[in-house]
Amino acid sequence: MKNKNYPYYETTVIENFRSMVENVADKYPEKSGLAYKVNPHDVETVELTYKQIREDVRGYGTSLIKLGCREKKCAIIGGSSYGWIYTYFALMSIGAVTVPIDKALPLPDMESILETAECEYIFYGALEKEKVEELKKINKFAKKYICFYGESDGDVTMETLISEGKVLFDGGDNSYYDYEIDPDKLASIVFTSGTTGSGKGVMLSQRNITSDMTQGMYLFDIYRNTIDVLPPHHTYCSTVLFVGHFAQGCRIYISSGLKYMLAEFKEQKPEHLVLVPLFLETIYKKIWATAEKQGRAKALRSLIKASNGMRKVGIDLRRKLFSSILDMFGGNLKMIICGGAALNQDIIDTFEGIGITVLNGYGISECAPLVSCNRNKWQKKGSVGMPIVGEEVKIDNPDENGEGEILVKGPNVMLGYFKNPEATAAAFDEDGFFRTGDYGRIDEDGWIYITGRLKNLIILSNGKNVYPEEIETEISRIYGVNEVVVYAGESKTKKKEVIVAEIYPDKEALEGRGITDLQQYFGDEIKKVNNRMVSYKAVGMIKLRDTEFEKNTSRKITRFKIDKTID
Repeated sequence: MKNKNYPYYETTVIENFRSMVENVADKYPEKSGLAYKVNPHDVETVELTYKQIREDVRGYGTSLIKLGCREKKCAIIGGSSYGWIYTYFALMSIGAVTVPIDKALPLPDMESILETAECEYIFYGALEKEKVEELKKINKFAKKYICFYGESDGDVTMETLISEGKVLFDGGDNSYYDYEIDPDKLASIVFTSGTTGSGKGVMLSQRNITSDMTQGMYLFDIYRNTIDVLPPHHTYCSTVLFVGHFAQGCRIYISSGLKYMLAEFKEQKPEHLVLVPLFLETIYKKIWATAEKQGRAKALRSLIKASNGMRKVGIDLRRKLFSSILDMFGGNLKMIICGGAALNQDIIDTFEGIGITVLNGYGISECAPLVSCNRNKWQKKGSVGMPIVGEEVKIDNPDENGEGEILVKGPNVMLGYFKNPEATAAAFDEDGFFRTGDYGRIDEDGWIYITGRLKNLIILSNGKNVYPEEIETEISRIYGVNEVVVYAGESKTKKKEVIVAEIYPDKEALEGRGITDLQQYFGDEIKKVNNRMVSYKAVGMIKLRDTEFEKNTSRKITRFKIDKTID
């Protein structure tokens, strides 16, 4: 659908975290807001109503005030759980400064963040107990350790604090409500996991986070039932799911882990999901690999084509025609919101063809994170959507194609980088626009198209600029490509510059087609890609690898760790 007059959806205005928890409990007191299983193999699913969540968070917050957490920096270490969400909501509701930390970080990196942020309180899940015990030996700032999920083995637990806080509140302690939250004050420090080196501490206020979701939710209509499969320390999860979806009255089922995901889809029957491209790519490949093994890939392509033709004349039979595929997701999945990295248009088209709308968006932690998104019934191929309401986006120094660095200004843009005034100053232009480091263009309707990342830019000796993401998108369409990274290779002996495509192939899929000479196969396929591109973007060398690329904890390839020598 292409409609410039497509209306905005109704949204919930979120002033701060405390009012968010209060308002949604008033509106949907008996509805389930969070759901989970104590044990992934349990039959029973625990359902937490919005009314119960409000009472629990209020009790928890009241105890945390008594512990001295207000206006103090508090680390949260652990995977997704109702305890993580309770801790995040309670700390933000009492005016503490949250420091979400990736549970998968090595101990030295974790300690570095705790020391840099000077965290006085450390909240953790029981699965991280071993690391926490090591932290206790070396960390000099922490005053208290609180276990928010599982057995504590000596530390105070969230359940105890909730119970004690409820008693305090019932006895007249109104400290939870008496405090006036300053929406523009530092509320959270999010340490990014960079793909080109060490991350920085992004300082966000409550206004940054709540305005991002208030303004962002005007763009798309979400369904009632979803599943959280994302890491909670990342703003894509903590903001879009735990704030945006929670405030709208969604039921968020908290996944027990990736290995249970497909079973949970079938059992919980989500209507929409929030995913990163890697998840979507994995599912996409599984769909086609299954079709290949069954000898039905050609028939599936023909059926999608026929279905698309019928839809043009108003006949939509996708839920019936592709029910066997849709059943993989529980049968009710209608939409996927996807962001965090580039997404191949072929994947979007395939999912749309079988009855699942993919809304591709663009975000960055420094913007809390949502910057733009496609819309339920208005999408543009290749675009990451239109900017959220109340946000300004411009292109810095556009070239003859209108391409340049994407700059953003709005209430969702960060306060700056923690203890790093030099990096903060460099991140903003003279008009207060944040420099995203992403390169792209904006069309006549204001929609954003991303070309690549400035840090990944290849500047050839002839002065030409090559964005590897553009070539990677083309190569990823080749059958049998699991992962690909394009870069400028450096020959130590010949001092020769060449564009390299390093590929991690799907050997099993290729063998299924009888392809055994992988170098020859990819050589022939890359020639076809080169023929479609201008000469200076041509891939001059192909490297095949036996293992997947090393990734950071957000599942993005760490480009700076790739060995780029070619001899």
